[in-house]
Amino acid sequence: MAFWSGWFGKGSAVATVEPPHAALQSAGGGVTITTSAELEEALRTGAVTASGSVVTPNTSLHEPTVYACVRIRSSIAANMPIDVKRRVDERTRVDASDHWLWKLLRKRPNRWQTPSQFKRMLGAHLLLRGKAYAMKVGSRGMILELIPLHPDRVECVQNEDLSLSYVYTRRDGRKVSLKQSEVFHLVGLTLDGVNGVSCITYQRETIGLSLSMRDHGATVFKNGARVSIVLKHPEKIGKEGLDFLKASLDEYRAGGESEGKALILEEGMDTAPLAMTAEDAQYIESRQFSRTDICMIFGVPPHMVGDTEKSTSFGTGLEQQTQGFLTFTAEDDLTTWEETIARDLIPEEEPDLYVRFNRSALVKGDIKTRWEAYVKALQWGVYSPNKVLELEDENPRPGGDVWYPPPNTAGGDTSNKDNADDPAQTA
Repeated sequence: MAFWSGWFGKGSAVATVEPPHAALQSAGGGVTITTSAELEEALRTGAVTASGSVVTPNTSLHEPTVYACVRIRSSIAANMPIDVKRRVDERTRVDASDHWLWKLLRKRPNRWQTPSQFKRMLGAHLLLRGKAYAMKVGSRGMILELIPLHPDRVECVQNEDLSLSYVYTRRDGRKVSLKQSEVFHLVGLTLDGVNGVSCITYQRETIGLSLSMRDHGATVFKNGARVSIVLKHPEKIGKEGLDFLKASLDEYRAGGESEGKALILEEGMDTAPLAMTAEDAQYIESRQFSRTDICMIFGVPPHMVGDTEKSTSFGTGLEQQTQGFLTFTAEDDLTTWEETIARDLIPEEEPDLYVRFNRSALVKGDIKTRWEAYVKALQWGVYSPNKVLELEDENPRPGGDVWYPPPNTAGGDTSNKDNADDPAQTA
């Protein structure tokens, strides 16, 4: 049993009774409220928007566009392989798969999560709260596990000597202090250099408006309040007839079994269809604008979340938008991970060690683009055939460790002539 099991209150021989707030706290994070002033502040601030919707990192995921953006962006680092390498000299790099960091990042970050689960979880925390934390569990200079900490329960403070310290609130309400050397700390957009900015906080009204429109549409369809036809009576209908007509209409539209059936009218009543009202059209248009705004907040092209209303469904337009997403959004996420790992996980006594995401994995699903790049790399002597086989997870072939000379050389390179008698170089 690891020593941190007791630190989290697990594995102890003495049973402890969790306070009533523990269940709620474990479900959605949050902090413990112990005074009336803290309760008043929680009730008055932040979460309630002008539209009336309560917007928190958890409720914002009920908006489909927010959920899609968080899923897409957090999955980039989660699904992309990360390589641990060592600099031998200025031009030579070798894989450091024998280092403990490789196992931590590629195989087992902790005892219950896979690497993709761990990175996706911290990526979602980073997007929704602007920060993500994990406690480092180490021994003898090695980090054995990374234990994710819910960001709502972590308070980060910069000390007078500019170092950082953390206070973690456990589920039972107890507070535990952590040093900067004990925490893996991802930070997104920041205004003070320490705490990340949450897009949910700064864009709460935009997301709240979208949630309100969604709730409005659901209520309309639930109550059947959108008028598609008008009933015309030749004379004035009495109160008894009006009550009977209302009851009949409520029964008709109460369930799905009446869908498509005829409505029986009495006393010479007639129907007339109504076209879509201006309010209906404005509601649909507002929903589209809301999706676009949320995509803009998260830096995701609208077509990636299924909104192709104002863009072509094929061709170079979408390809350029996708490339822009990879260049300006995905690259930002990958760089954040790489630099944070270099700062928090790589020992200072190993400056030659570094990590890098294998960005070539982004074209793994596009076999045409992938093999065109391989052909060019072979033609210009960048890759050998065995290197291509390695990238495709295939076994090397005999004589495949040869680098072909570029087809257009103007410098009269004679390196190929020097290797003419070498079977390994001419295979």
